[in-house]
Amino acid sequence: MSELRPSLQGLTRGQLLLSALSIVAAVLLLGTLGVRIAARVDLWQWWVPLAVLAGIAAADFGSGLVHWGADTWGRDDLPVIGQRLLVPFRVHHINPDDFIRRRFLDTNGDVAFIAAVVLGGALAIPFDAQWGGAAAVFGFAFCGVGMMTNQIHQWAHLASPPPLVRALQACGALLGPAEHAAHHERPYDVRYCITTGWCNRPLEAIAFFRRLEAAIAWMTGVQPRHDDRRYEQRYGVAATSAGTRHA
Repeated sequence: MSELRPSLQGLTRGQLLLSALSIVAAVLLLGTLGVRIAARVDLWQWWVPLAVLAGIAAADFGSGLVHWGADTWGRDDLPVIGQRLLVPFRVHHINPDDFIRRRFLDTNGDVAFIAAVVLGGALAIPFDAQWGGAAAVFGFAFCGVGMMTNQIHQWAHLASPPPLVRALQACGALLGPAEHAAHHERPYDVRYCITTGWCNRPLEAIAFFRRLEAAIAWMTGVQPRHDDRRYEQRYGVAATSAGTRHA
């Protein structure tokens, strides 16, 4: 397990600064978009709740795609994402406590950076267009919830999250520990969505990720989780059986 430690030491000072700036930028941009929506959109229109729910569901689906991708494909020596994204996801399966110990900036900086980029684009939405208001409301909900994905994931691992968070988990508004626990059962290939968890059951009902894996394997010849043995040898991660639960 000695090789595991470098990936768990957190961010450098430069990375911490970038994370802090990303979080501040994302919050400011989200607030700016919210002000524009309040000033330009009649929030009592029937479609507003639907746009909000669609944005939240899309954020949950997006979290599942990223989580599935990091758990299923790629090598730890890939530039940028290897050590920063892929290794932590794989290590997290056998050592969830590492994620719990991460600091706020380390937990949320990467997602905030992506959210800030998306929000920059959302601010360019033309409100005069017929679709502009709905797109802006969708984007606000998508980024507002999506930028909290890692924090929500961390809360799902806490024995005693804040009372408000616990209440939101209990009513299904946020990913709860019971919903997420199934993902931490080997071979860690279900319940990938980690924002609200709303998309998990529908996606599994249609075997979405299994079909997507089969399509990628057919096109590329690369098998899902083919490198689990490599992770086991280098980081002490127990390998899953190739093809388990896959047709």
